[in-house]
Amino acid sequence: MPSSQIVFAQLLKYLPHAGFRRIVARHGGDYRLRTFSCWDQFVCLAFGQLTGRESLRDLELCLRSRPEHLYHLGLRGRVCRSTLAEANERRDWRIQADVAALLIRHARRLYAQDSFGVELQKATAYAFDATIIEVSLGLFPWARFCPTTAAVKMNTLLDLRGSIPSFISITKATRHDVNGLDDFTIEPGAFYILDRAYVHYARLYRFHRAAAFFVIRAKTDLRFLRRSARPVVKTEGVRCDQTIVLTGQRTARDYPEPLRCVRFYDAEHKRTLVFLTNNFVLPARTIADLYKSRWQIELFFKWIKGHLHLRRFWGNSMNAVKTQIWNAVSVYVLVAILKKQLNLGLSLHAMHQILSVNAFQKEPLHLLLSKDYSAFSPPLDSKQLSLQFA
Repeated sequence: MPSSQIVFAQLLKYLPHAGFRRIVARHGGDYRLRTFSCWDQFVCLAFGQLTGRESLRDLELCLRSRPEHLYHLGLRGRVCRSTLAEANERRDWRIQADVAALLIRHARRLYAQDSFGVELQKATAYAFDATIIEVSLGLFPWARFCPTTAAVKMNTLLDLRGSIPSFISITKATRHDVNGLDDFTIEPGAFYILDRAYVHYARLYRFHRAAAFFVIRAKTDLRFLRRSARPVVKTEGVRCDQTIVLTGQRTARDYPEPLRCVRFYDAEHKRTLVFLTNNFVLPARTIADLYKSRWQIELFFKWIKGHLHLRRFWGNSMNAVKTQIWNAVSVYVLVAILKKQLNLGLSLHAMHQILSVNAFQKEPLHLLLSKDYSAFSPPLDSKQLSLQFA
């Protein structure tokens, strides 16, 4: 049965419009605007992200070719690339950031009970990391990273239940990764999974004082004194489980409390990994499994950079870049909300592809996405996320 609304308009219904209006009013986004409101800007950018438009000219041409559908998208202003470019340059990027945060809060509630492969009862587990998004040095001189390259850095705190980003900060690429640990509020009782690039004992001690737990891969030059050891099951890959204290002159001052050191042998890649944590309760194998789940944030970066439009930007200022990145995050979370609300078994990759080529079709979303596409899908990769991001 055909729907009275196009697929893209149905997707936008999963965005709380009352919350969107409150955000725009708080920032004064539509103050003294006669045409092309903040909603018009959001819809145009989201359409470009979903359908993979290469430029503002491409986006303008695509939308203006179907004028009969623009009313159903809530577009009241005339779609024009110069108007959209000006909006991206001048309108506060925090509007897009707050809209994404609104969607993130909703998505995290939906996925709060999902499992990510490690049993932590009700505790929340996060993976924190950063990725570089390269841009043209000639067009983005303010983003100079090295003599021949320009880039921005996307620092992300990913909730492993559902692989939903709970915090994102966008900075210049020259900022050191470890400084990103200062940007978010530490949640008591939560677990934070970190790569060894974030070994900074003063900052790790902040997690301990906030009653939160961390699991981090140790550096090779770790200096410590063993206090005690616990029995291990070597068939599980655990080689040792020790309580240690740091003995380096600076590290002992920065982190004066005991740490737990777990040495684990990864048989798949034939390497030994050493983990540090301030949790002394979980089994040693669970500590290793927690670190393994950090791979989800790498797949999140791969998915959002590969499937959404972050290779070319529709504006050259920092404001335009942040606006586009936050809009991309909103589209990602919208698709994740749709997946959960309709209880779909499709991967996010499959949903994105189906929605992108059917954006102007008039078909109910639950019928469009519940069809059997298995005959046309490649076999799933065992390293995909719980949301199957391939």
